[in-house]
Amino acid sequence: MGGSLVEGLLKGETFKAGDITVADPSEEKLAKYAEKGASVTTNNVVAAQGSDLVAIVVKPWLVHQVVDEIKDALDYKKQMLIVIAAGVKSEDLNEWLNDREDGILPYFLVIPNIAIAEKQSMTFIVPVGATEGQTKTVKAVFDELGGSIITEERLLGAGTTLASCGIAYAMRYIRASVEGGVELGFKASDAEKIVLQTVKGAVELLQATGQHPEAAIDQVTTPGGVTIKGLNEMEHAGFTSAVIRGLKAGA
Repeated sequence: MGGSLVEGLLKGETFKAGDITVADPSEEKLAKYAEKGASVTTNNVVAAQGSDLVAIVVKPWLVHQVVDEIKDALDYKKQMLIVIAAGVKSEDLNEWLNDREDGILPYFLVIPNIAIAEKQSMTFIVPVGATEGQTKTVKAVFDELGGSIITEERLLGAGTTLASCGIAYAMRYIRASVEGGVELGFKASDAEKIVLQTVKGAVELLQATGQHPEAAIDQVTTPGGVTIKGLNEMEHAGFTSAVIRGLKAGA
C-alpha cells in the first residue's frame, strides 16, 4: 500500500515529486521513486522531519515501532500524521503518542485501496484531534487520488471490506466473467477487454446519472429476454447472498 500511495502522489498535481520523501529499509525499493524525482531515505526520522504531512504506511504490527521511532522528531504544533494500517485503533495511537508535554498532534486513520496507484482509490478517513481546516486539507489529498469519505472509526472495518477488500471481490467477478467469455467462444484477451470495458461503462453510467443500480438494470431487462434470464440464473446460484456473505465475513 505504501508503494501504491507513492505512485498515486507522483501522478497527482497536489505535490511536486521533489516534495515527496519516501522512506524504506530497502534501497532497492527506493530506487524507482528516486528515478521519478522523489527524495528517498532509509531513515524514517529524516523523512518525518520538516514534512507537513507524515504518513505511516506499514503492516499494523509495525505501527507502534515506527511511531516510537519518529515521534520525538515530529512537530506536534505544525505537522499532521496519517496512519494507513488496518485495525490500528485511535486509543492505541493516543497512548503511543501521548507522552510529551505538548499533547497529541492531529492525526488521521486512513484506509484506501490499491487503486490509489492509478488515482482511483475509494478512501476512508477518520480525523482525530484535527480541525475542520486540517481535515479539509487531508481530504483534498485523497480526493485527488480517487474519492474519499470522512467517516467514524467504528465503520473503518466495514469500509475496509467494502472498498479495500472489495476491489479484490470486483476483480474476482471480472475473472469469472472472462472465463465465461472464453467458454462462449472469445479469446481470453478479447474476453478480458470486453469485460473490463463493460464494468467501466457500468460504473461511469451510474456515476453520471445517479441512478439506483436496479433502475439501470430495468432499462436492459426486456420482458422474457436474455438479460433477465441470466440475472435470475445468477440469483438461483446465490449471487447476491454470496456477495453480502463475503462482505460480512471480511468485516
